[in-house]
Order: sequence, then structure tokens, then C-alpha cells
Amino acid sequence: MLHGKKIVVVMPAYHAEKTLAECHAAIPHDIVDEVLLVDDASDDATVAVARQLGIRTHRHAVNRGYGGNQKTCYALALAADADIVVMLHPDYQYEPRLITAMAAMIASGVYDVVFGSRILGNTAIAGGMPRYKYVFNRMLTAFENLVIGSKLSEFHSGYRAFSREVLLALPLAVNSDDFVFDNQMLVQAHAFGQRIGEISCPTRYFPEASQINFRRSVVYGLGVLRTALSYRLWKWGWRRSRLFSTAACDRLQAGRVDAA
Repeated sequence: MLHGKKIVVVMPAYHAEKTLAECHAAIPHDIVDEVLLVDDASDDATVAVARQLGIRTHRHAVNRGYGGNQKTCYALALAADADIVVMLHPDYQYEPRLITAMAAMIASGVYDVVFGSRILGNTAIAGGMPRYKYVFNRMLTAFENLVIGSKLSEFHSGYRAFSREVLLALPLAVNSDDFVFDNQMLVQAHAFGQRIGEISCPTRYFPEASQINFRRSVVYGLGVLRTALSYRLWKWGWRRSRLFSTAACDRLQAGRVDAA
């Protein structure tokens, strides 16, 4: 705990058997109260490794996609009475030791959302990020900052921390089950006036680290553009969007996880 806040780390997992143990060992367990892993129908030993490590594990019987996995992660964390939820990929691409700093930024009451930026500190290329991904990251981020009126260093990091209130307030249930879920969630946080903080985070790119291929990257990029434009049209009052709805039925429900 930090400042009396229960901290839960969630791991959306897919084929993470080779990296999970090392990643889990680097988590600051002195302040993390619980670790939850949701396996998205992997056909390797991810679940077995997770259970050997004593991680509370939930397995999808069918693959629901990266976004669908996160929806289960957050629902389980809310059901576990988490005050602060940190999403950490089990592929050990992001630095788990930064969980303490990220959670503290929320526990202090200064921020509602914090993410680890690969761009701050200029470590992305040095860490092995493919140059085409770096260029796309910078271009898409510049476009989104311009369209939605933000000043973030990037929108595409998968290392994030949220307060309980954010997860209950945002209409996450209507988001994509694919990779663009991450981007939609961050734009929603901006739209709902959540306080967003960033921290520099070195990352590692290696064969076992999960990455999407060029084709999936293009699909993701188009989804990012669509999300930004949807926000602008919604902000101007020209178009309604469920992404920015305040309807209770569009929100995740604490304690509810659909059957696998």
C-alpha cells in the first residue's frame, strides 16, 4: 500500500511463459498488494508459470484480443477493491521497478492517470524500438495532440496506472477489443478531464517481447486517427460517440467478469 491505497498490478498475458517469472520478480512487492494475470487463451505454459509463482490467474477460453483482455483485468482489479491499478505487460518490455513511482503519483492525489513514456528521456531507439515504429509514434502523437488539444509525449505506451475512480468513470466497455483500446482509453481520460501524468520509462525490445507486426501497426494507426477525429467531432457537438458517453451501461462493472 501507499498512503493507505491498495495497489493491484494487472498483467494482460499472451504467450508470456519465457518472460513472466523475471518480470514478476522485478515487481516491488513491498508496496504491491496483489498481482492478477489474465491469460488470453495462450497455447503455451503461461498459466502454469503464473500459478507456480502464486499469481492469481484467470484464463480466457477463447482469445478476446488485447483490449478484451484488459477489460477483464480491470473488472477483476475493481472486484478486488483496488484503489490504484497498474497495468504491466508480462513480456518484461517495461521496467516493473517504476510501479512505485507511478502508483505514488496517483496515491498522492496529484494525478488520476500515469503512464510510462518511452519518448521522455530519449531511450526508445536505444532500447531497440524499430525506427519505423518510432517515426509512426511521433507522427501519430503530434496529430493527436493537435486534434484533441493535449501535450503528451506519446499516446502509445502500454505501461499505465489508474485510480479506481477513473476505471469506474470511463466508458471502457464500448472500447475496441483490439490494440487501439489503449489509445481510446487515454483519449477518454483526456475527454473526461482526468489529470494525466507521465514518467520516463526505458523499454527493452528483444525476440521474446510481444510486438505487433507492420500490418497490425497500420490497422492500429488508422484506429488512432479515427479515435482522434471522433473526439474532435464530439467536442464540437457535431457527432455523438459512445466512446465519450456518460451512460452507466457503457462502464465496467466492479465484480463482473463475463464467463470465459
